[in-house]
Amino acid sequence: MSWREEAKRSVALRAVSELVKDGMVIGLGSGTTMVYVVEELAKRAQEEDLDILCIPTSYQMRYLALKLGLRLASLDEHPEPDLAIDGADQVDGRLDMIKGGGAALAREKVVDSCAKTLAIVVDEAKLVGRLGEKNMPVPVEVLPFALTPVLRELKALGALEAKVREAGPGKVGPVVTDNGNFIVDAYFGPIEDPGQLDKAIKALPGVVETGLFVGMTDLLFVGTKSGDVKVLRRG
Repeated sequence: MSWREEAKRSVALRAVSELVKDGMVIGLGSGTTMVYVVEELAKRAQEEDLDILCIPTSYQMRYLALKLGLRLASLDEHPEPDLAIDGADQVDGRLDMIKGGGAALAREKVVDSCAKTLAIVVDEAKLVGRLGEKNMPVPVEVLPFALTPVLRELKALGALEAKVREAGPGKVGPVVTDNGNFIVDAYFGPIEDPGQLDKAIKALPGVVETGLFVGMTDLLFVGTKSGDVKVLRRG
């Protein structure tokens, strides 16, 4: 197992062991690190007979949670989860993030914003000085009907490139989100003001949500190459 996979496993274990308590409603983000989180949640729930409910943000997490025996809930029943645990594609020094590599950004932002506490779990390779470095795009969920105008307007906002994300092997055509929309990857380079860019993109008609998560993180768990886990708090 690579050091990054070991780091993902370590931060998942640390976050679940420190934050999860009996009786909690927990939002589940999506992505590779979250697989370890859900596995650890299921293990604790079984071994300690914990009464916890989970609100998944994607079909990926829904099916995994059900497979492992976790009980599911929704924001209709629990509009303010006690805790949300999620991953990120990049995190800067202010704990702002780019998310959406797994195309679940809209549901993740809804659940993460509703939670009383948002904990982010990453390996240290995800840390950057400024969001958008290392050719990292800002994912944007877009109504298919509005795709062409949104692509044009993203370039007007300063995107060096904006393109529809194509599905991987086994499917021809664009990635389709759990909401039935397309993902556009917009490359802005290093972003000076993520909050302002987020607002500008969301103001475009046809945009559902952006992968810029600004001012939301409460706790950041970082798995390091040395095997340690660092914990950072907002503010």
